[in-house]
Amino acid sequence: MAEMSVELVAVERRLWSGTATFVVAQTTEGEIGIMPGHEPVLGQLVEGGVVKVNTTDGDVLTAAVHGGFLSVTTTGVSVLAESAELSDEIDVAAAKAALSTGDEAERTRATAQLRATGQSV
Repeated sequence: MAEMSVELVAVERRLWSGTATFVVAQTTEGEIGIMPGHEPVLGQLVEGGVVKVNTTDGDVLTAAVHGGFLSVTTTGVSVLAESAELSDEIDVAAAKAALSTGDEAERTRATAQLRATGQSV
């Protein structure tokens, strides 16, 4: 099976790196799916988007991503986010509370967090 190198990095830390068979991200131009051998492309990530990575181990890694860029080269994919949280790090109760009490930016972040954890919004 074909694979590619993937890095998911936020300003404050590297969230994940490894090999994957598929990456899906939400850009300002729409949702994009990347498979090994994809043409090089640079995309701007949306605020409050979700990135999914199908790893070569058969796992699906999901993260709430807030701004940044997606870079696809001949050797792999880099997701360079302003901030991001892996789905298993997200406090679902706090995200739900932010939907009703937060300002617009907090609600956008909370929506992405809930979508990353598979919660309905």
